[in-house]
Amino acid sequence: MRASQFFIATLKEAPSDAEIVSHKLMLRAGLIRRLAGGIYTWMPMGLRVLRKVENIVREEMNRAGAVELLMPAVQPFELWEESGRGPKYGPELLRFKDRHQRDFVIGPTHEEVITDVVRREVKSYRQLPRHFYQVQTKFRDEIRPRFGVMRGREFLMKDGYSFHASFADLEREYRNMYETYSRIFSRLGLKFRAVAADTGAIGGTGSHEFHVLADSGEDAIAFCPTSDYAANVELAEAIAPQKVGAGGTATMEKKATPNKTKCEDVAAFLGLPLTQTVKAIAVMAEKEGGSEFVLLLLRGDHDLNEIKAQKVVGTFRFARDEEIVEALGCKAGYIGAVGFAGRVVVDRSVAVMGDMVCGANEEGFHLTGVNFGRDLPQPATVADIRNVLAGDPSPDGAGVLDLCRGIEVGHIFQLRTKYAEALKCTFLDEQGKDQVMEMGCYGIGVSRIVGAAIEQGYDERGIIFPAGIAPFAVVIVPMNYAKSEVVRTAAVALLDQLLAAGIDAILDDRDERPGSMFADWELIGVPHRVVVGERGLKEGKLEYKGRTDTEATMIAAGEMTAFLQTKLCG
Repeated sequence: MRASQFFIATLKEAPSDAEIVSHKLMLRAGLIRRLAGGIYTWMPMGLRVLRKVENIVREEMNRAGAVELLMPAVQPFELWEESGRGPKYGPELLRFKDRHQRDFVIGPTHEEVITDVVRREVKSYRQLPRHFYQVQTKFRDEIRPRFGVMRGREFLMKDGYSFHASFADLEREYRNMYETYSRIFSRLGLKFRAVAADTGAIGGTGSHEFHVLADSGEDAIAFCPTSDYAANVELAEAIAPQKVGAGGTATMEKKATPNKTKCEDVAAFLGLPLTQTVKAIAVMAEKEGGSEFVLLLLRGDHDLNEIKAQKVVGTFRFARDEEIVEALGCKAGYIGAVGFAGRVVVDRSVAVMGDMVCGANEEGFHLTGVNFGRDLPQPATVADIRNVLAGDPSPDGAGVLDLCRGIEVGHIFQLRTKYAEALKCTFLDEQGKDQVMEMGCYGIGVSRIVGAAIEQGYDERGIIFPAGIAPFAVVIVPMNYAKSEVVRTAAVALLDQLLAAGIDAILDDRDERPGSMFADWELIGVPHRVVVGERGLKEGKLEYKGRTDTEATMIAAGEMTAFLQTKLCG
């Protein structure tokens, strides 16, 4: 490939609305261009990266025994009604009517469509198991698309679905996909971690997310440095503490705490440890025929984990000011469970506390010396409803937890029978009886991987792509290409040698200054650069410099191809 035949569209500055590093660098490097909010054109340079990611994903999926198909992006809404997801999915589901006034959606995911395919085609246990996958454009109408391809509305995704005659066979395929995804992200050259995760809106039982580790990641990950334990903070268990603080003996007293509504401020004002305070969070839990006012009690230094709390309380929202006043006679900031006769859910850490500090249900006052069994009933509901902290015991007992940030790029689910039951996807077993199929679901954000790779690899000069997904593996930069026949002949010969050796190389034959060419390719993130110049050629040498090298190295011209092959294999 020659640069004059390609299309290079670098920018000196990123548009002002670009927020994170990957968004800025993808625009500056000419990988993408914005069409509308959350919708981007993949330019030739970016498309090469996208296709390399896609090819690695496809190769490993084929190796794992999955079979590729391609489903329509446009789906009849009646399928979503049949599965029960249509009314629940919300405004992210882009709906429209065709000329016959029939309802359709642009698919954000394809569980319904693939289940419809399989229920029509697969009738017997002899045809199971089956695993189908596709690489296809999805659309989710994000309320606030941002961060470029990291949270766009239109994106490229690999989604796979497996169908089984038994849960045991689903578990086998789930392990197969776990190993397959680990190979994919290793081949992509990314630092990643597989973490146990909540199944969320997709549903099912087992779930693992695959995260690219990056400080800019939206997801917090809890992991144990001395074991393989890792989980999304939404799911990571906070181990119940030993009952070291139970059985306090202090007398309960009401103390003035003017304008002190936060636990940190109350603790400092009273001269007590923050860990002695208890925060009360008021929520309205859904129940048949209405809602119920519930108090959630957490230690002052802990944060509520809404995912965990919903598993205990059910679907809820935070109580409004007027609802808090009606239930407790006091506004938020001074509320507590003393004297409250309704439902109280107590976090594990609070259940073992003694001599607690909590709101007095009177503006400007808190209670000290509060204890269960005397001032409060012994808690009827004790549960893990908080986020873990660095230093908490690891749930696997192998040490303590640490926290890091991650960008979710893959997710695997054991869907079980959620969709198969709803859409009547059944098969005849060996006894000729109808059975509901077990399902698995396996997704990879192909376009998101490109952004995640950049968030993990960049410097002040631009992108540092892993070699396997860089738009080109090697760039040849000739000095005075238009004027020097010697340089031109040597550069073209090297390009031919590299291409013949299967190395993805580009020759920059543009009429640009050397500094401008160097800057472009460092911005774009090509991992290997070879400079061809008359001075070096006189000595029979070419100049090599890796993207992250501080100094260039002179290599014999006849050895350059073998040298690069060694570099690329490493």
